Amino acid sequence: MKMSPAILIFGTMCVFWATFLAVVGLPTATISQRPSDIWRGPTSDEAQGRLLFIANGCTYCHSQYIRPQDWPEGEARLAQAGDYRSQEPHLLGSERTGPDLSEEGGLHPDDWHLAHFIDPRSTRPLSLMPRFEYLGRRDIGLLTSYVQSLGGKGADYRVARQRYWKERAVAAYRSGTDGNIRWLHSLVPEVWLYMPNPYPPDAATMARGERIYQVFCVGCHGPVGDGHGIAAPYLMPPPLDFTALKPRLPAGKYLGGLFYYQVMNGITGTDMPFFKRELESEKIWDVSNFVAKSFVGYTDYRVPPIGLDASYVTPRHPRLPYRPPADEKGVEP
Repeated sequence: MKMSPAILIFGTMCVFWATFLAVVGLPTATISQRPSDIWRGPTSDEAQGRLLFIANGCTYCHSQYIRPQDWPEGEARLAQAGDYRSQEPHLLGSERTGPDLSEEGGLHPDDWHLAHFIDPRSTRPLSLMPRFEYLGRRDIGLLTSYVQSLGGKGADYRVARQRYWKERAVAAYRSGTDGNIRWLHSLVPEVWLYMPNPYPPDAATMARGERIYQVFCVGCHGPVGDGHGIAAPYLMPPPLDFTALKPRLPAGKYLGGLFYYQVMNGITGTDMPFFKRELESEKIWDVSNFVAKSFVGYTDYRVPPIGLDASYVTPRHPRLPYRPPADEKGVEP
């Protein structure tokens, strides 16, 4: 066949329409238009916040859908077509420079988002996100409403849970330092309050713990652990002052397990988020040791009951053979 302009145009149109049918036509004909089990329509504030989200380019760094390969990261629900019903344009995004936001609603209280939008480094010290303080409190509130809606009915449940516990957290804070600490401790299951600490607060552990503290904690709890980080003015109740624990710590009290439980799971209703997706077990012990030793002045390493030694610790006496504890009280020979 001899090439001619007519044949070139015909071939180009065939390729175009075949691509159009495969990419646009077939999905349009086969994707269900029914809403998913979590879908709901937006409120007025959420719709305005969505426009601000688009106008400020947030979708360039944040995706809004969960893929099957995201499950190892701790995600609990795959995105469905019905989650995005009536959204024009869709904001699925493809970049994951920042975290995926498809289930963000209710993972943090509103005041955490206020601090985060004003200065992202105040809540996430290594964040690349630009500051949005210039938007003003009203527009930040609208943006927060939109972000808190991501996840539909599931997000509504999480937001309601945050607000329920926030009332109790604020009441505990206003009851005074002793009452607040008692309330925080009362939320930790007893088995964690008496969890043996398998890691000694040696130089290596403390160095790792300090680095983790600087990356995740310093923005709220401050450089010296007194709760006066740069995010603190926006948060209610304010971050815990670790230094206030020292005079209120009974002899033989366990801190490592208590800190471990709260770092792993967060404290719902406060601005303490969970870190179980980002920090594996040893790192949580390391930062717990750092906080306990540096700011509280106490370590519960080898406070009985003593559990099995950790498989890897920095040798305290590298030239000496291992010697087990002399007795059940944890006194080393």
